Amino acid sequence: MTLRTIAVAALAVGLCVAALRAQTTYLSLDQVRPGMVGIGRTVFSGTRLEDFKVHILGVMRNVIGPKRNLILAKLEGGPLAKTGVIAGMSGSPVYVDGKLIGAVSYSLGQFSTEPIAGITPIDEMIDATMMPAASRATQPVAVSLRPTPRELLELWARDLGRSMSFVEHASEALVLSGPAGDLTRMGAMLRPIAVPMIATGFDWSVFDPMSSTLSAAGFVPMSSSQAQGPPPVAMTGRLQPGDAVGVGLMTGDFELGATGTVTHVDGDRVYAFGHPLYNLGPTEFPMTRAQVQVILPSLMASSKLASFGEVIGTAQQDRATAIAGRLGAAPPMIPVTITLNSDRTPSRTFNFGVVRDFTFTPLLTYLSVANVLTSYERAVGPASFSIRGSASIRSEGDLAFEDIFSGDQSVSGAAAYVAGPLTALVKNSTEHVEVERIALTIDASEQQRAARIERVWLDAASPRAGQNATVNVALRSARGQEIVRQVPIQIPANLTGSLQLTVADAIRTAADDRRATRGADMQRVSQLMRTFNRARRNNRLYVRLTSSDAGAIVNGEPMAGLLPSVLAVIEADRNSGTVGSLRTMTRGEWELALDFAVTGSRQLTLTLDQP
Repeated sequence: MTLRTIAVAALAVGLCVAALRAQTTYLSLDQVRPGMVGIGRTVFSGTRLEDFKVHILGVMRNVIGPKRNLILAKLEGGPLAKTGVIAGMSGSPVYVDGKLIGAVSYSLGQFSTEPIAGITPIDEMIDATMMPAASRATQPVAVSLRPTPRELLELWARDLGRSMSFVEHASEALVLSGPAGDLTRMGAMLRPIAVPMIATGFDWSVFDPMSSTLSAAGFVPMSSSQAQGPPPVAMTGRLQPGDAVGVGLMTGDFELGATGTVTHVDGDRVYAFGHPLYNLGPTEFPMTRAQVQVILPSLMASSKLASFGEVIGTAQQDRATAIAGRLGAAPPMIPVTITLNSDRTPSRTFNFGVVRDFTFTPLLTYLSVANVLTSYERAVGPASFSIRGSASIRSEGDLAFEDIFSGDQSVSGAAAYVAGPLTALVKNSTEHVEVERIALTIDASEQQRAARIERVWLDAASPRAGQNATVNVALRSARGQEIVRQVPIQIPANLTGSLQLTVADAIRTAADDRRATRGADMQRVSQLMRTFNRARRNNRLYVRLTSSDAGAIVNGEPMAGLLPSVLAVIEADRNSGTVGSLRTMTRGEWELALDFAVTGSRQLTLTLDQP
């Protein structure tokens, strides 16, 4: 046989296979019977597709909720006898007589002695993901612009939710075919197959605070390496049912995403997983190739350890029965740059992209800041991190970052400082917020750069209205050294009587701000950004001179020193919800920037002499 003949024959076979793929037909659920034997397809190693047997046990439906069906089957072949159903198999297609019936998607959970799986019917996968890709809407959430790390983690845990079983109780499952007793019992045990959450470039301790949340949501957090060198030939061909596939959340110097299996390819349309990633609805996440490095067998839960390949399209839908997307262009990501300047090592710059999503954008920003600091600075002992930079918001300008965090919990504090306002902005329920880019510079030191306010005094023994004065502030550093700083002030003219002079840190000053501006409208994006950009910083001394007075807050803006007639008119509109009371009037305010963090407060009562 000549080379020409061999080439022609190979081409003919390839065309026949392509034609068969193009003519893939489905086996409807009412044609599925116990005792049928099908063929499943997945990748157990590298990119090589392998077949395994599928023995149909029966069909059941959850009659309590929507008409959701599940095919029960026992799997056989490859490593499955030792591993059971493997995390990462989600989406593996199953064929009976060459017809696609659905995707391997559910398992009996941990410690199962047999590879029993649930198969999501293909028609349910297609129906659920055919909805138009509309933008997602967020629900209102009460979160401050400067939340604690714990508040943020609890908020994200609520967003991510928990992985739910097919039915809550065996009595909720209606068996359509097969042994009723066995299948109803299995129905309450079946849960979506765990999804490997692959991280590359991360210090694994960064995920410790989120590990229980990710596990509860149905993920297996795993660490992998970025693929080196050119991809295998098989990864450059057409995407096929059974291929490993990734859904990226971060790309670049850091990578994070989930891996599963392709169920069906219809032109440029791809269906995978057979269960939700997070059931987010419309999404714009990168869809990537993936390569299985190794199967990690475990009596508790076996997993595929994979690495991400090139981006091949966009995951557009994340629904209860599948994820779906299109091959082609990659979705737009938010470019993030973090530069770390350490007092120990050379400067480093990290570049990566994060997905646009009101949960994942701030969460991934938090993890990336914590990862940079944890990976290159010591994990135990005091440290100080000075952050400056910005997040550019389309049509609104820049969210400006500039603060210092010092102490034993400075890593989480610095990460929450950046993620907090992003969370408040992207989760607002009134306006769409588009983050264009994030750029941060962090100066790191292993010294605790912090001091506490101890004493405050005025240089003038008898202060007068209209007089210049100096406020002296004595602070005690973390090492016990006394530091004295002076803040020049001018007492306003035409003041008499008693005034309060407060010297305080950012926490006390911000608390006074909130008390003074109760009723402020903080729902508008412009107001949120303006408030954060004016927010108190840890590396500042704040001096405020106040007197008892009446005023009002209108649309979030304080208006002090109003005439009684003006105040009466404004307060008559109190029912509008945009007006609040102002009980004290600020007569003067000054601040002093420092190169260390400040804590504490002191107050003086000034009785002005007549001029």
